[in-house]
Amino acid sequence: MSNLILYGNRFSGHSYKVRLALVLGDVSHEYRHVDLATPRDARPEEFRAASRWGEVPALVVDGVAMVQSNAILQWLAESEGVLAGRPGDKQAIREWLCWEANRIGLSLPNLRFARKFEPQPPEVLTWLAARCQRDLDTLNQHLSGQDYLLPSGLTIADLSASAYLWWAAEAGIDVQGWPHVAAWLARIAAQPGWEHPDTLMAPDFAEPEDADA
Repeated sequence: MSNLILYGNRFSGHSYKVRLALVLGDVSHEYRHVDLATPRDARPEEFRAASRWGEVPALVVDGVAMVQSNAILQWLAESEGVLAGRPGDKQAIREWLCWEANRIGLSLPNLRFARKFEPQPPEVLTWLAARCQRDLDTLNQHLSGQDYLLPSGLTIADLSASAYLWWAAEAGIDVQGWPHVAAWLARIAAQPGWEHPDTLMAPDFAEPEDADA
């Protein structure tokens, strides 16, 4: 059995999507919390060695490190069979992962960051909010005709696209305004083993809120 170590942070949806995949896929692993409030050069040596760009998440498999949340999700699907969908789904999953990275995975985390951690000028907030709303419109329209992003059911694409939506209220977004998105999130939350990021990603010790999540 492989030895897996995941480095992540409690405020990072990118870390959360990977850990949730590990949990839902029943993949044994060790989770190590990284305090992002600590200066980069003072973070644990083993994390700095594992994380090419000093970011979370980083997954170490039998001593081999990999980074970038969606790339890690693809590895879990292809190598461990975690929420990989049906044969033939690989391209559609890849497309959704790329969409997430450029759309909802950009707009919502940055809007949340601006409203929770580091205030931004009003015009920046307006732009981010409008972009996030368009992204939610896209998801809502797509999910109006099916339960998950792919007809085959829950896949890593769903975990990726939903990761920051569990904190939507912190970005000033009420997902109930997008009923198909809200229903989709409820279906994900009903999965056996699912936990909200506030509990799944919590460290074993008290930590101040990061401004670098």
